[in-house]
Amino acid sequence: PDNTALIVGIVVPVSLLILIAIIIVVILRRRRTGPFMKKGGVVDGKEDALSIPESEIITSRPIRLKDFAEHYRIMSADSDFRFSEEFEMLKHVGRDRSCAAADFPVNRPKNRFTNILPYDHSRVKLLPTDDEEGSDYINANYIPGYNSPREFIVTQGPLHSTRDDFWRMTWEQNSRAIVMLTRCIEKGREKCDHYWPLDTQPVYYGDIQVTILNESQYQDWTISEFRVSRGDQSRMVRHFHFTTWPDFGVPDPPITLVKFVRAFRDRVIPDSKPVIVHCSAGVGRSGTFIALDRILQHLHKYDSVDIFGIVYEMRKERVWMVQNEQQYICIHQCLLCVLEGKENILEPPRLEVHDNQGFEDDEGIAESGI
Repeated sequence: PDNTALIVGIVVPVSLLILIAIIIVVILRRRRTGPFMKKGGVVDGKEDALSIPESEIITSRPIRLKDFAEHYRIMSADSDFRFSEEFEMLKHVGRDRSCAAADFPVNRPKNRFTNILPYDHSRVKLLPTDDEEGSDYINANYIPGYNSPREFIVTQGPLHSTRDDFWRMTWEQNSRAIVMLTRCIEKGREKCDHYWPLDTQPVYYGDIQVTILNESQYQDWTISEFRVSRGDQSRMVRHFHFTTWPDFGVPDPPITLVKFVRAFRDRVIPDSKPVIVHCSAGVGRSGTFIALDRILQHLHKYDSVDIFGIVYEMRKERVWMVQNEQQYICIHQCLLCVLEGKENILEPPRLEVHDNQGFEDDEGIAESGI
């Protein structure tokens, strides 16, 4: 019998269904990987790494210093519209990195926030103790600075249960400076444990002893010196505590932050010892501080600046560095103040000074004041 009609009746509808399915797939794919900002890696507010060659993704946006004031005016027009656009391009940078160690059950309680976890590739590893599972973990990452790829260690504000690990990290990394950018209590909530002694009496944190040697209080920050000892070895560690930076906000006026960074850099010379920086989560205020420190050093040698590129680089090493748009704009405002000569180079007067005793660390360097 002639089955042509039957075959046609089956093949044609099936072919049409296949064609319709292909068209639907193509449309959906185009929606997902459709037009994006040139070399921006952003598609409808999302990064699509598969659709953009790595060489086409924007990683830097340098601006010449002589053009910076005009650049800032353009970016801040229409309620900071262009700042919003540029900051959105950083949204997914680094978010594909693994955080496996932070998600181990034994390590989860050590994280202050469940969504702020250190990337595995750049996390600071403590020396393991007695084969204890998770004993090498702390919520901290190495972050590049102006002088070296591991100039900073950025970490969360220590929990009461992790402050011994914090001091262990300070000792093992041979850090000689700690920058604290949060108050312990803000808006009635704990943002950071008070991880250093309350008075001049020495306190043990695990097997590490910490003693306050002296303290100088300024209007917006406090600078202290600690003697940190383990066994028969002792070191001096400077503690820089910015006390007026609101959570999720920015210092007001921004030039205050410039002065704090200057005060820090005047006392800490670049070397191989990483500087520990923390706020509460260890991302927003910490990232803003490091970005500004890099920029202020960069200005001495170069005639352009790349704020976007600095934030991009930091976000490859730790999540959400420079956490919100307001902080991103603040970095620009600080630089603008410096370029316009609004910076007062005179340091604010000390409000109160306490001296405990002089100190000679294990490298034989006499330390008796700030």
